[in-house]
Amino acid sequence: MERSGGQARRAAVEQALEQAGGPVSAAALAKQFSVSRQIIVGDIALLRAAGADIVATPRGYVLGRRPAGVERTVACIHAPEEMEDELNAIVDAGGEVADVIVEHPVYGQLTGILGVRSRYDVQEFLQRVRADDARPLSDLTGGIHLHTIRCKDDKTFQRIQKTLKKAGFLLDM
Repeated sequence: MERSGGQARRAAVEQALEQAGGPVSAAALAKQFSVSRQIIVGDIALLRAAGADIVATPRGYVLGRRPAGVERTVACIHAPEEMEDELNAIVDAGGEVADVIVEHPVYGQLTGILGVRSRYDVQEFLQRVRADDARPLSDLTGGIHLHTIRCKDDKTFQRIQKTLKKAGFLLDM
């Protein structure tokens, strides 16, 4: 009966993610379903293998629903200590920083999911970076990186580009 219990739990986990207003951590799901965090990680892997569009963000799992609006990529460059200013510039101009992408010489494209939509999200992200003594992916490429930006319309995206260019973060070709 473990097998059917696991299937029922996975269905309930997927439903919990559908109903959530934002990311849900593996620890929160584990507590909700009275199992270990590792069981939830396994459940998520099985759900993904079965075709569920579940994205792991630094704040937890979300269903990969595509929001309305536009999604564009910008090429940026800056020093690690300027990361906060860059992220704040994007969210202040009305954008969400969906991810960061770098081109690694051995592994190819590396993508880190961010899901940063507000100054609060920026602070949460930076606290996790500091707590783990992590370095930005852009350290691998001399500060050069891409961001996928989501926003409501092209006018907002143009404002974001202008803001990044003015701050010196937009990579000039």
